[in-house]
Amino acid sequence: MVHYSRLSDVVIDVPAGDHDSEMAFWSAATGQEQAQLGSHPEYHRIKLTGQDIGLLIQQLGDGLSRVHLDIHTDDVDAEVSRLEGLGAVRIQQVHTWWIMRDPAGLLFCVVPRPPESFSDSNARRWE
Repeated sequence: MVHYSRLSDVVIDVPAGDHDSEMAFWSAATGQEQAQLGSHPEYHRIKLTGQDIGLLIQQLGDGLSRVHLDIHTDDVDAEVSRLEGLGAVRIQQVHTWWIMRDPAGLLFCVVPRPPESFSDSNARRWE
C-alpha cells in the first residue's frame, strides 16, 4: 500500500524519579523550552530549532533509562508490515502506535500522523 513515513523523534525514556531532572538537563543543553505533548502527560517535547527531528522525554512507569527512535507515518498498518518484512517484530500496541523491536533487539515506535503532514519533500513515499 502506498504510504509515507519518516524518522521523526529521538525519545529519551527515563524512570519517573529522573524525569524532571532529565527534562531540565536537555532543555538547558539544547537551549530550548519543553512542553507537554498533548493529552499524554508522560511525554514532553523539546523543539529543536532548525532541525527536522525532534527530541522527546518520556517518563517510564518502570525500567531502565534508554533511548529509542520514533517513525511517523500516515498508515501505521502499512508501515508496520513493511518493517516486519525487513525483520522487525511487533512488541505491543500502545494507544494508536506500535512498539517494535529491530533485528538487533532495539526498541522503536511506529506512530500515526495526519496524512497532510507528509509530502515528497519531508518524508519517504513507499509504493
